[in-house]
Amino acid sequence: MRLLHPLLCRLLLCLALLPAGAALAQGTAAPAAADPALEARVMLIAEELRCLVCQNETIAASHAELAVDLRQQIRQQLEQGRTPPQILEFMAERYGDFVLYRPPLKAQTLLLWLGPFALLLLAGWALWRQLRTAKPGDAASPSHLSAAEFERAQRLLQSPGERP
Repeated sequence: MRLLHPLLCRLLLCLALLPAGAALAQGTAAPAAADPALEARVMLIAEELRCLVCQNETIAASHAELAVDLRQQIRQQLEQGRTPPQILEFMAERYGDFVLYRPPLKAQTLLLWLGPFALLLLAGWALWRQLRTAKPGDAASPSHLSAAEFERAQRLLQSPGERP
């Protein structure tokens, strides 16, 4: 019994320190730029770029290591005097047009830009065709109901407060 008590205390101490160890293992946050105006410019450009790891968020919102590195790269390029369009062009050359949230309209991205509209038109055409070929008698009508079903439906419609 005496041996169990120290062992249990050690186990509880390890479990209590486990979250602190996990937090230390993740590293420290990247320091923000000393210049708030520079950091704001970095975040504006980062909002225009897609995180290649997450793929559905900007590198400004992502916490992936690649996004942190890309923000640092943007910061360095701004410090070197490059303009936002130059930085976006550099990123597109390096990672492809997929990295841009608003890719340019060109032959390679035509399907990306026109695809949603084409699908919408196709769905509208299919709906129009279905409605045009549907016969007026296709819907449930009294002629498809037996006499007992028709009577029951009439009773239900006339007394909406009651449940069968």
